[in-house]
Amino acid sequence: MWYHKPVINEELLQSLPNLKVVASSGVGIDHLDLNILSSYGVKVSNTPFIVSTDTADLGMALMLASSRRLVEGYEMAVSPDTEYFPADWLGVEISGATLGILGMGTIGYKVAERAKAFEMKILYHNRNQRKKEEESAVGAVYCKTVDELLQQSDFVLLSVNLTPQTCKLIGKRELELMKRTATVINISRGLVVDQDALVEALQNKVIKAAALDVTYPEPLPRDHPLLKLKNVIITPHIGSATKKTRWIMMEEMAESIQAGLAGLPIPHEVL
Repeated sequence: MWYHKPVINEELLQSLPNLKVVASSGVGIDHLDLNILSSYGVKVSNTPFIVSTDTADLGMALMLASSRRLVEGYEMAVSPDTEYFPADWLGVEISGATLGILGMGTIGYKVAERAKAFEMKILYHNRNQRKKEEESAVGAVYCKTVDELLQQSDFVLLSVNLTPQTCKLIGKRELELMKRTATVINISRGLVVDQDALVEALQNKVIKAAALDVTYPEPLPRDHPLLKLKNVIITPHIGSATKKTRWIMMEEMAESIQAGLAGLPIPHEVL
């Protein structure tokens, strides 16, 4: 499966009685009904670890691009109407700012490693607290609640799996808890954020900006209000989109398929 295609539903499974394994690209499995697949005796694999470095890099890139208004700056620099660069056109610094990471798994932790080099203050919330030595290595402080993290962070980076518990994790109430100068960065799944609430918060300056690698749907309808806001950066779900990583993802998927067909243990099987 690539980009969640083909759609695996009961109709397809009934038409493929000899299907043994579904190899899905990337780490997310929210597009798969594992119960139905299991009932047909079909095993599932994904490629969870290879995507983490590139996705963490993109998270930092989005934070930098948003804070320093790179897209707006580029448009100004190349516009045929630009006659001078205004002296009061300013971004905000990330060095010394507070980064709140929701979801401190492999990707979230790699973001923290990168943010440490920018001398950021790092807060995080996770289902399970990291080991003390892991926290110390990146200077991260655990927040027991999401609310505590949101209230203190200048940048809120979302790096959680999409589950029933995390669907619309960030809604109107959560956005209103954030600083008016805060920026939301989403590198997880679009449905982790209530998009209607986000549009309203951005339009009314409840928060400062958003940088999104994911939306729902993808791509957004061309008339969607998020596409018209100057304080939003959107990229086309490219967290893992480097040549090397995509090549390795394909290799890992092929290895899983070969193992499944041979009746061997499947690398990165989703249980």
